[in-house]
Amino acid sequence: MKKDLHPEYHTITVVMTDGTEYQTRSTWGSEGDVLKLDIDPKSHPAWTGQHRILDAGGMVARFNKRFAGLGSK
Repeated sequence: MKKDLHPEYHTITVVMTDGTEYQTRSTWGSEGDVLKLDIDPKSHPAWTGQHRILDAGGMVARFNKRFAGLGSK
């Protein structure tokens, strides 16, 4: 195996948006660095289910009308 082929793998601390933190091994930064997250699974709408479908100009209604006959009822 070639020398210096793989990046350095070390321990870092990850701080979530709510302040909780945990240690993990990563190639990000250097040994002992702190990674502060702006978005994480506890706060992002994609994981929390708090997002809404925005209907820009009736596009969702047109889609539903166009494909209403497809599928089982």
